[in-house]
Amino acid sequence: MPPPLPPPSTPPVPLATLLARTDLGLRQLAGPREGVAIHWVHTSEMADPVPYLLGGEMLLTAGVHLAEVRRDAGQEAAAALDGYLDGYAARTVAAGAAALGFGIAPVHDTVPRALVAACDRHGLPLVEVPAGTPFTAVESAVWQAVTEARHRELTRLSEAQRALAAAAARPDPATAVLRALARHVHGWTALLAPDGAEHGSAGPRPDPAVRAAAGRLARVVGAGGPSSATDTLTGTSLPGTSLSAYALTGRARGSRARALVVAADPHDPPAHAIAGVAAVLLSLITGPATEQGPVAAGHAAALVHLLLGARPAEVAPLLGAPLWTVVHAERRRDTTQSAASLAAALGTPLVAPGDGPKPGTAAGTRTADTTPLPGTRKPSAAEPPTGPATGASTAPAPGPFPTLRALVPAGQEITAHPGWTLGVSEPAPVAELPAADRHAASALRRALAGHTALVRHRTPGPHSITSLVAPADAHQHAQALLAPLADSPALLTTLHHWLSLHGSWDRTATALGIHRNTVRQRITRIAGLLDTDLDDPDVRMELWFALRSLDRGAAPG
Repeated sequence: MPPPLPPPSTPPVPLATLLARTDLGLRQLAGPREGVAIHWVHTSEMADPVPYLLGGEMLLTAGVHLAEVRRDAGQEAAAALDGYLDGYAARTVAAGAAALGFGIAPVHDTVPRALVAACDRHGLPLVEVPAGTPFTAVESAVWQAVTEARHRELTRLSEAQRALAAAAARPDPATAVLRALARHVHGWTALLAPDGAEHGSAGPRPDPAVRAAAGRLARVVGAGGPSSATDTLTGTSLPGTSLSAYALTGRARGSRARALVVAADPHDPPAHAIAGVAAVLLSLITGPATEQGPVAAGHAAALVHLLLGARPAEVAPLLGAPLWTVVHAERRRDTTQSAASLAAALGTPLVAPGDGPKPGTAAGTRTADTTPLPGTRKPSAAEPPTGPATGASTAPAPGPFPTLRALVPAGQEITAHPGWTLGVSEPAPVAELPAADRHAASALRRALAGHTALVRHRTPGPHSITSLVAPADAHQHAQALLAPLADSPALLTTLHHWLSLHGSWDRTATALGIHRNTVRQRITRIAGLLDTDLDDPDVRMELWFALRSLDRGAAPG
């Protein structure tokens, strides 16, 4: 028999909750009475329902299959039925079912005594379902209880998140977060170094055995191992408690590493979700950005000089690295990876989160990209949108979460990161970071359009065609060629994306967050304004050269 699958993620419903409902009239006849949790209900009259069980369910049957056993056994029906029911109970337990419900009528007047005895032998809770209670009523009661439990979990998570966020804003944020976490998980929390040194704790003080186990877990996650680890405690002051350790991302290795350790009820999933939120907050609170080492001091000094009017080139020596790579990232909808984990993977504290969805935009969607290209102006509020002439909908297509930007020293390798889509610029000096920022944004748009985890911007080499024309002449030519589009940033942006994506309607629509028909309408309008044939490869090449000249000729900043 294959091993049972893990129970579903739905909140468990105590069997005692169902037994307490007088409208159901359920009565337990055998098996353990404490700690029985139901995740869902399955009804089957098959002699062997095991292949169809996932584990954690209450299996309901009216015993129709027992009549077949009696008929086939003849004079030996009683003995055959005893053996059959013993095997039935054993297989049901092995499949991971939480309980067995036996319906009275229309086949049986009472629950067979052999079944009661078999369930007692194998530790399977057996519940009698009275004749007046349909199986659908039991199933409905379970799902109602699951819904109520899920609502309580979500309410608890929301309250805990608010409490943790408020604690993180207090004067001693790490200690305040540990205290808030201990209250909401009803357990012990601590911040430990790999050598077991404690840097703060809250909650009931554990005995030495629990403290030693916590130190071992801190060493596991702090030595470059997994991001989290768990241990179930037995024979300690907290029997039946799960001890979990979470590596705080963004920390250095060795003695400076930190781990959040939490002792809580192993059967309390919200507690572990709350601990995960606290781990992210503590990663930010205790990360390198909060440490006044030489690098952090240099970054702080550069910021002060910039705020006081210095030019980027003047503060470059304070940043340490002469060249920097700009990374733009968008989190995919199917991931739970945090921005802190990406910052740790990139190896930089210089990370800026995106602005989030614009007002009126649903989370998880991207609006149409109308950011003007260098050398153009933004449209005024009085200008009409450049949507399709037919009035077709231009609702934003579903997209990832808002962009995150990072500065990474040029010597550090940047690779794809699970759960994120990255656009990466080429290394650039501080004075040229605005251009590198645009290049990273363009690379990210290509990555999103092509469903690629990482795209790098490549600058043409010294023997490219752009090297044959003086930059000033190229810029002047581009402005003249694209003059009909100068007052329509959305058209320029659409043309730029459409050419960079080789004329693909679908990929351009994905990159801009608009409908493909809107892309077609815009390209048709562009061809008319420029009075040219965009199907001609020579025309496309000249327009691309002009657009790239505008990009290179834009003033930094």
